[in-house]
Formats: sequence, C-alpha cells, structure tokens
Amino acid sequence: MSAVLVALSALGLILLSIALGVTMRRKLPETHLTGDSKDVIKLATALVATMAALVTALLFASTRASYEATNSQVGQLVASVIELDRLLQDYGAEGVALRRALREDVTAIVNTIWREEASPHQTLAQNSASEAQVITRLRQLAPRDPLQTSLQARASVVSNALAQIQLTLFAHPQDSLSKPFVFVLVLWLCFIFGTFAMSADANGTMLSVLFFCALSAASAIYLILELGQPFDGLMQISSDPLRHALPPL
Repeated sequence: MSAVLVALSALGLILLSIALGVTMRRKLPETHLTGDSKDVIKLATALVATMAALVTALLFASTRASYEATNSQVGQLVASVIELDRLLQDYGAEGVALRRALREDVTAIVNTIWREEASPHQTLAQNSASEAQVITRLRQLAPRDPLQTSLQARASVVSNALAQIQLTLFAHPQDSLSKPFVFVLVLWLCFIFGTFAMSADANGTMLSVLFFCALSAASAIYLILELGQPFDGLMQISSDPLRHALPPL
C-alpha cells in the first residue's frame, strides 16, 4: 500500500475516532467525565500522547537519516560512473569499447535500483552478468606503459566499488517500516483524538482544530512512510543524474 493511501486511511480512522468521542460525550453520564474520572482521562491521554510524539519524532529522524544516506550513495554512484568513464578515456583507444559498454550498463544500473522503471524481463542476475563482463574485460586490458597500468588499477577499484554500491541500493527494502508498528501508532492517535473529542462539548471551533490536528498527524505519517521509500512515491530520489551522467561518445 502506498504512503498516500496509508496516510488517508490514518486520517479516516482518526476522524472516525473523533466522531466516536463526540457521540460518547453525549451518551455517557456526566459523572464519567467529571471529577476524578476526568483527571484520570487527562493523565492517560497525556501518557499516550507523549509516547506517540516520541515515537513519531524518532521515526522521522531515523527515516530522514536513511533517506539522506541513500541519496548520498546515489551521488557516489554517479561520481563513480563519471570517474570510470574518464579513466577509460585517458586509457586510450583500447578503452573506447569499454566506454560504450559502460553507457549501456548505466540503463541496467538504473533498472535494478529504480525497479518501477525496469523492463519486466530485466533481472538483477542479467544486469550483474553484464557488469561482470565489463569488469572482466577491464582486467584483461594489456597496459603498454606505467600510465596505463595505473589507470587500469584505478579503474578496477572504481568498477568494483560501483558494483558494490549498486547491490547495496538494490537491496534497500521497498518498505522499511513495519506495518504493525504503523498500525499501533495510528491506534494511539485514534485514542488521543477520541478522548479529546470526548472531553468537551462539540462546537465548530473545537471540531475545526481537531480536524487540522488530525490532518497534521496523518501528514507526519505520510512523510515518514515516503522517506522510508527513497525509490518510490512522490519523494523518490531521481534517476536523472545517473541517466544523464555520461555524454554520448
């Protein structure tokens, strides 16, 4: 389920809990909402609200850090592709064929990471085999002088790092957050907003404030889920820098 649908579902459940709270306010005896009962309800709501706020903050910080780290890895991937191309260019005429193969492999790299853009018949094994062939051909080059020897050695290091980063990004889970964990957080929010609606007589101002707060809570859940899916959704990391990293030969 996409982050938008989860956020909308959370908003709907929270609004339903508000309506339930308003209904319970009208049906419960007054003694259940005053005196010691009211104090206990306030303390319980404050406890759950504190836990929900703490968990939301920790989730946002964690997913934000993971998103930034993934974005940095994509930047390293682009830099490695450009560096490898320049090394092969400096190598001379023997590197032209490998530069062409590298340009073909860029599409394969994009398809293995941004899986929605991949061909349905494209597999990680096929892409990895293509890259392994380029690495093998790179190792089979016969340097004629010390400069080409150093270029070949550096190109081998960069190509191995390139393959490692690609596999790391491919292994990134599409949904890094546990669904039961999100469900528990939504359940806490429903309890909080339900008790808010139950604590006072319903009026336009109170309901407007509760709706805005519910929308803010659902938006926070949406941001957390979006940051946890860096290669999917509305906030996904763009593949354009990698696609256009190398000019045509």
